[in-house]
Amino acid sequence: MEKQLHLNVLASRPPVSGGLQSRSKMRMGPGRKRDFSPLSWSEYFEAMEDVEVENDNAKDTFRIYCSGQHGPVLLLLHGGGHSALSWAVFTAVIYNRINCRVVAMDLRAHGDTKVKNSDDLSAETMAKDIGKVVEALYGENPPPIMMIGHSMGGAIAVHTAAANHVPSLLGLCVIDVVEGTAMDALNSMQNFLRSRPKTFKSVENAIEWSVKSGQIRNVESARVSMGGQVKKCEEPLNSPGVSKSISDGIIEEEEEEEEEGESNHKRKKEDDQEVKETLYTWQIDLSKTEKYWEGWFSGLSALFLSCPVPKLLLLAGVDRLDKDLTIGQMQGKFQMQVLPQCGHAVHEDAPEKVADALASFMVRHKFTEFKEGFLC
Repeated sequence: MEKQLHLNVLASRPPVSGGLQSRSKMRMGPGRKRDFSPLSWSEYFEAMEDVEVENDNAKDTFRIYCSGQHGPVLLLLHGGGHSALSWAVFTAVIYNRINCRVVAMDLRAHGDTKVKNSDDLSAETMAKDIGKVVEALYGENPPPIMMIGHSMGGAIAVHTAAANHVPSLLGLCVIDVVEGTAMDALNSMQNFLRSRPKTFKSVENAIEWSVKSGQIRNVESARVSMGGQVKKCEEPLNSPGVSKSISDGIIEEEEEEEEEGESNHKRKKEDDQEVKETLYTWQIDLSKTEKYWEGWFSGLSALFLSCPVPKLLLLAGVDRLDKDLTIGQMQGKFQMQVLPQCGHAVHEDAPEKVADALASFMVRHKFTEFKEGFLC
């Protein structure tokens, strides 16, 4: 059970008792449903851009979302299977707290990034990607950059910093990834991935699943984030693989929603008709990336401690430090904060708490200042 609580690679922790999932079963009044409709990136970021970089005699295009024109850059790197949109709500919150610019990036094979070799998800290749995007954006004189990564993105941020691919690096923030627990979780990861739905009948259905399963406990964040995790199925609808998995992706309506007078049989029939119109599946098949998992996390603690910039480690409440990090913390080599009652997607579940921790860290180190009028 403990290993299941530490799926730090890609997965969210199961919801705690009395958390969002249990509240989702509460009645919301006659005829009212929870809103799982998608939200646009433009409600949280000021701009979207495709950044083109040269890579092995080919051009790769990386999707980024940006806000702000002044101050240090917060370079945000998402976890495995997620996208830059997982930072949407956090971006709106942090941007109101401190003077900064935000650049959230879709990593290789994720989101709307298009690369020639989408199968190479090695830590070395992804770290180089980040350096090339920074260079494409800012040239030879990049502004001060604070790199912030969640889960896999946190591991890649450490590899990027250790290889000095971002020469103007101010500081490093790693969210909910610890080498020891991540390595322990690798044996359980394929089972976790197999337990997820293979298809969804709509983006709304994917959002609903993410909230009710506890993957993302913040409904607002799920509504903007899940659109970057799923895509329309490319396989024909009559293929065995798709038809077999249709029912896996359908979330049964809550009991109170059945009070509208429709029978289960009629509802199922209508769902089947909807499914025939279009299906959505995961943007990336994470099970096929297994050969890279160990490379992301092995030796991560020592690499993290070796980075010469100020460092912040933010953890969900159930995580523990491994030996190297415990010693490093006692020696004052990094700052750590535990955010209780969060799932693995800490920055989505509690964007305000993460923004408060990060803003305080950056102001304390004189990287930036609180915005005028913001009461810290």
